[in-house]
Formats: sequence, C-alpha cells, structure tokens
Amino acid sequence: MWPQLGGWKRWLTVSGASHLSFTDSPTLLAQLGLQQSGLPADRAVAVTRGYVTAFFDQTLRHIPQAVLNGPTPQNPEVHFNP
Repeated sequence: MWPQLGGWKRWLTVSGASHLSFTDSPTLLAQLGLQQSGLPADRAVAVTRGYVTAFFDQTLRHIPQAVLNGPTPQNPEVHFNP
C-alpha cells in the first residue's frame, strides 16, 4: 500500500519505541516510577515534538525542514525507511 500513496511522505521508525511511546503514557509511567523499557520518556517526547513540529512547519508554513530529509546526529534513534 505504501508505494501507491501519492504525494510527499516519509516513513520513520524510532528504535526502542513502542506504540504507546507516542502518547502521554511514558511520561506518566516515569512520574510513577514505572519506567518502560526501550526509549526513555523524555526522548520519546522530544522526538515526537521535533518531528511533528517539523512536519507542520514544512506542510502548513512552507518552511523547509532538513530533519525530514534523512537521518541526523541529533536523533540517532530515528530511521528513515524507503
């Protein structure tokens, strides 16, 4: 299905992340002293905020975002899939 999708797109995966890593769950669990294995809560929040902000800046404000073009040293856990 991915190849049939038209227009601009990116397929990113995040090492150590699970489905709930992109919700409030890791932060809430960390506050309760119940750290999940894998991606730490603060990194999950930072990665999510960074890429979502970059996406909307590029898509809605038409400001190019280099972080959406490929891997960066600042985000080694983010992988770009073909």
